[in-house]
Amino acid sequence: MKYDDFDIQPLLDNDRILTGYTKCFLDQGPCTPEAKDFKKVIPEALESSCGKCTPKQKQLIKTVIKAMMERHPDFWTELVDKYDKDKKYRENFNKFIESDDK
Repeated sequence: MKYDDFDIQPLLDNDRILTGYTKCFLDQGPCTPEAKDFKKVIPEALESSCGKCTPKQKQLIKTVIKAMMERHPDFWTELVDKYDKDKKYRENFNKFIESDDK
């Protein structure tokens, strides 16, 4: 993924943008080019707890997901159910989200 320098501040500052990305990820709305790129890596990131992510990407992902969990827990549940139907990866992914490692 090429988004080491992706500015997540608009996602955090504007709930409409965060919701737009989330709806894209859930196939409930249109995708921006960036959202489409992120959507492609969600399954791998979930399965490997972001094993192929750079430290910067890990921090970006943690920040956005924490915001989503806090503001839109229903969307977060739908997202995890969509990409981890068998509940194989969510425990390790949640540990990754809560961890302090960069």
